[in-house]
Amino acid sequence: MTSYRNPDKKIAVPRLAQRMAPRSRMPISSPIPHRPTESHAVALTLPVPPSVNHQYATVNGRRLISSAGRAYKAQVGQLIWFKLAQSTHRASLLAQLQSEWLALSIRFYFTSALRRDLDGGLKIAQDALCEGLGINDNRIVETHLYKYIDKENPRIEVQLTPASSL
Repeated sequence: MTSYRNPDKKIAVPRLAQRMAPRSRMPISSPIPHRPTESHAVALTLPVPPSVNHQYATVNGRRLISSAGRAYKAQVGQLIWFKLAQSTHRASLLAQLQSEWLALSIRFYFTSALRRDLDGGLKIAQDALCEGLGINDNRIVETHLYKYIDKENPRIEVQLTPASSL
């Protein structure tokens, strides 16, 4: 698993913010396991994407995807390739995903409730998933985001289904 966080960089949280931080509202883990209910769904566990500040770089006045962003997309592409290689119905799965409106559900498991915004990893995760599957991300008409805390195993759990089946 690749970490995009600089281990030497310490971010100090002001004392006031520590006192005002929500304590019991953030779920520690997913209350209900989510599994695709039909064979035409994709469910993957992926690494947490780089933060928005590390996804893009400005080069000669142009905004481009950074090396961390490219590495993340390549890693997700490999994980998708392995998942599809194990599937016995990959041709029908890809055909359905390429022809129907889609619903995307992402469960973010962060190490801390206050370090990352929920929507900061949406775009790159959606782009990486769709590129890996060879589908256009404009087919996604529903998006569901959830934020949880898992200090030992930060990750995202992604589920892509036909929109009518969610």
